[in-house]
Amino acid sequence: MAVPRTRNETRANMLALLIPAALLAGAWASQLIGGLYPCEMCHWQRWPHYAALVPALLAFVVPQRSIRGSLVILAALLIAVSGVIGVAHAGVEYGWWQGFTACTSTVDLTGLSAADRLSAIMKAPVIRCDVAQWTLGGISLAGFNAIISLGGAAAILLLMRKAR
Repeated sequence: MAVPRTRNETRANMLALLIPAALLAGAWASQLIGGLYPCEMCHWQRWPHYAALVPALLAFVVPQRSIRGSLVILAALLIAVSGVIGVAHAGVEYGWWQGFTACTSTVDLTGLSAADRLSAIMKAPVIRCDVAQWTLGGISLAGFNAIISLGGAAAILLLMRKAR
């Protein structure tokens, strides 16, 4: 027997669907319209959002309350994973720690001849993970993803807790 949804469950489920959908739409718009091509770590942040859409959508059609709740919580955790990756990426962009991928440049050009500098630059990846392509108020896109994803996941989990 299907148990009716509470207002908080419905809100949590809507957030679990809208947050990753909106962030992915923004990422794709910035890429396709704004010309901001993603680095490897940018792609890492997208995958948990893609994954979060599946349980968030399923939670709208599953009649059992416990399964619905579990699906919404799973979506919230996936959204949080993207936020954690966003924190890691923003930290690399801001120089707080070393990068994790080959797209982060650690090449020191000081002391190299002009030919060696050119060679080092030509070997460097085009899209670097350690350079923010766009910022607003000093916050990069990875930083905004971290803030929105972690805040959104917390809001979803809080709403689900109130719904119980």
